[in-house]
Amino acid sequence: MSQNFHQNDQIASNPVSREGKSQMQSVPDPLTQDPLTQDPWDIAFDEAKDAAHRGEVPVGACIVSEGKIVARAGNRIIAARDPSAHAEMLAIRAAAQTLGSERLIGCDLYVTLEPCAMCAGAISLARLRRVYYAAPDLKGGAIDHGARIFSHPTCHHVPEVYGGIRESQSAELLRDFFKARRS
Repeated sequence: MSQNFHQNDQIASNPVSREGKSQMQSVPDPLTQDPLTQDPWDIAFDEAKDAAHRGEVPVGACIVSEGKIVARAGNRIIAARDPSAHAEMLAIRAAAQTLGSERLIGCDLYVTLEPCAMCAGAISLARLRRVYYAAPDLKGGAIDHGARIFSHPTCHHVPEVYGGIRESQSAELLRDFFKARRS
């Protein structure tokens, strides 16, 4: 299923076992929504661009379950005055509400930047099946860089991880955002 969403993109890493509503945009009811007609990457990037327009760091996320989009969000740290209002956290919260469960088993997360330690922990606790991320985050990332949360023996659930998909698009969005802030 997920392969169709990014068949024209390069996958920088293979699936790897890593063993050793106020602030969220609502989405249609997944039980009545038509099968996925929009690429989840496009949605994640739209959320990232919306975040940038609000003055937030441009990170966007989208969660898919059984071929249907169940949640989408962009960073809202400043708007919510909440340091935990990362795109991934907001999307996980929205998906849990939409699906009526704190366990997002069988769900896939698409996010424009490698998740941080907080978000990686939430991904594990939510039991997401797969994580697809665009740009690596050498300083704040915690999946393939930094803390490498999923490689710890105390990590209870390890999703499949695919990184580097549409990396250049994400890197450009982030670079342009920070360049504009400095000028």
